[in-house]
This record gives sequence, structure tokens and C-alpha cells, in this order.
Amino acid sequence: MSWFSNFLTSSIGKKLLMSLTGLFLILFLKVHLLGNLQLLKNDGGESFNVYAHFMTHNPLIMFISYGNYFFILMHFVLGLSLWARNRAAKGSTYAVSNHRDSTWASRNMALLGILVLAFLLLHMGDFWWKMKTGQTSMVMIGEMEVKDLYTKVAESFKITWIVVAYLIGLLALAFHLYHGFASAFQTLGINHTKYSPVIRFIGTAFSILVPLAYAIIPLVFYFTK
Repeated sequence: MSWFSNFLTSSIGKKLLMSLTGLFLILFLKVHLLGNLQLLKNDGGESFNVYAHFMTHNPLIMFISYGNYFFILMHFVLGLSLWARNRAAKGSTYAVSNHRDSTWASRNMALLGILVLAFLLLHMGDFWWKMKTGQTSMVMIGEMEVKDLYTKVAESFKITWIVVAYLIGLLALAFHLYHGFASAFQTLGINHTKYSPVIRFIGTAFSILVPLAYAIIPLVFYFTK
């Protein structure tokens, strides 16, 4: 199996793993967004609290969640490793072969990745950690007692610096997705004159619409709730 381990530690192997973990995380972003949009329902937070209770108590979802944490860490470590190797070799940035034809996003994927990671740490610390450590109140929905995460979200999104930090993180995510979406397919060998323009269009639309939809949530709470 030495050939396999050598492949995974090579630049090609690392780029392949970056692509696969990146595509998985893109799928996660879409699913997570659908759940978070429950926050905008005008039902006092019942839909979101029920959704959050399900996500934190379903064994399969919990298993996938821990796998997701692993993929985030792997994606970040691989990205830094590739960036450091390219920088040491004074070559091109990740997944870009011609500096003159590269975009600002492609030349700054490491910086964007760090900003996205900082945003994730803020998000985890402000919501996930407080939920796990019992720093949220409980509320009754029918005959079921659940954690009132809706109120926690509402309180956090009334704090100016948190909302600003979220918007900066989502802007970084948008640029990261703009380059990473198409680059992942290119690394996997899906690079055809017929399909590549479609992939780039979908990637561009996704990188704009998904972060924008996420950004609407703190803005709605900050200005209207």
C-alpha cells in the first residue's frame, strides 16, 4: 500500500482529496442552508428549534456531522500544505497554471480559507459550543422539550460585531467557492469545452446565491427582529 500512501501525500493526491472534500462541503452548505432558512419563518422559532433538535439527536445525522468536522479540518490542512509547497517552489497558486490568467480568488485561496475557518470557529463557539455546554434555555413545543436555539440566534444577531464578522466570513466564502467549485471539477478531470462553461456558470451562481442567502439571515434579525 506504499504506492497509495505516496499518491495521497503527493501534490496530485492532495489536490484530489481537496476536490473531493470540497465538493462534500459544498453539498453540506446547501443542506445546512435549507435548515437555517427555518429561522425566517414567522412562527416564533418553532420550526427551527424542531429542526435543530432533530439534527442533534438523529444518530445518522450526528455521525455525518462528525465526519463533516473531519472533512473541514482535512480540507484546511491540505490547502495550507499545497499553498506552502507552491510558495516554496515559487510556482503558481493552487489549481492555477498561468498566473496571468488567474483570478484574485485563485491567487488568495489560502487567505480566503483562513478567513472562512475563522468564521467557522466564531460560528461554532457562539452556537455549537454553547448548545453543547448547556448555555441555552429550554422551551416546550407541544409535549416535547427542546433547546431554544432560536432565541440564542436572535440574541447573537442583535450584536453588531457578530453580524459584521458573519458578513465578512460569508464574503470570503463566496470568493472561495467562486474559484474552488470549478477548480474541483477540473482537478477531477472533468474539463471539457462542452461542459466546463456550464460548470463555471453553476459555480458562479452557487458562490453568489448561497452566501447571499446565508447573509440575509443575520441581516433580517439585526434590522427587523
